[in-house]
Amino acid sequence: MDYLLLPILSFLVGIIVGLTGIGGASLITPMLIFVFQVPPAIAVSSDVVAATLMKVIGGIKHWKQQTLDLQVVKWLAWGSVPGSLIGVGILYLIKRTGTFNLDYILLRAIGLMILLVALLGLTQLLLKIFAPKLNLPAPPKFDLNTKVGRILTLSVGAVLGCLVGLTSVSSGSMFAIVLITFFPLDSQKLVGTDISQAAILLIFTSLGHLWLGTVNWSLVLPIWLGTVPGVLLGAQLCKLIPQRALRFAIYLILVGVSWKLVYQA
Repeated sequence: MDYLLLPILSFLVGIIVGLTGIGGASLITPMLIFVFQVPPAIAVSSDVVAATLMKVIGGIKHWKQQTLDLQVVKWLAWGSVPGSLIGVGILYLIKRTGTFNLDYILLRAIGLMILLVALLGLTQLLLKIFAPKLNLPAPPKFDLNTKVGRILTLSVGAVLGCLVGLTSVSSGSMFAIVLITFFPLDSQKLVGTDISQAAILLIFTSLGHLWLGTVNWSLVLPIWLGTVPGVLLGAQLCKLIPQRALRFAIYLILVGVSWKLVYQA
């Protein structure tokens, strides 16, 4: 393991996250697996713990600024936290029984999640570029003042939380799509709600992975060392670099990464 190269590459990933908002787990976990030959189970757990710090710092900042919707955060978290622990529990059962190859399953699960995130992102980006005036049918909005709205929010949170617990991917990207689709939030509260919900989710998911015993702190600390300043720098550069071209390139890279995870690993 090259502990000098890991923070350098993590710094670059942090810049990409700060520039584009694309989730770090979609890049960090494959990097650990392919570049540093880390077993998938350890890569997932270590990435979850590493990602928690950034989300918590961001969540606290948005809470102080009041740029989040506490109701949405609360009801999504009520679903996503137990969902993520169920995902971690599934990993534990697979690991304990030894009936299935955990690394084999995780490689493909991570690949499919990254592919889903990349394809959704590409579709959204291409529609904005080539069909900006296209009026698609508006999806229904979740009303948290009703029982049905709360149940739907809990259910969506639980499903996505379980996927995060299993793969570490999409604590931000998929939840952002859900927030855009089903909740009437302005842009500032959208970002703050997404980050704050992810912070709560990842705190409990991290505890689950620590209990699972597959977190490698010698990976977590260099990732922190690189990603935190990288995200801050990326956020500063965000105004200078064309977002659409950069996002398009990153999404294409993610499609290639997911293909390798699913078919060639």
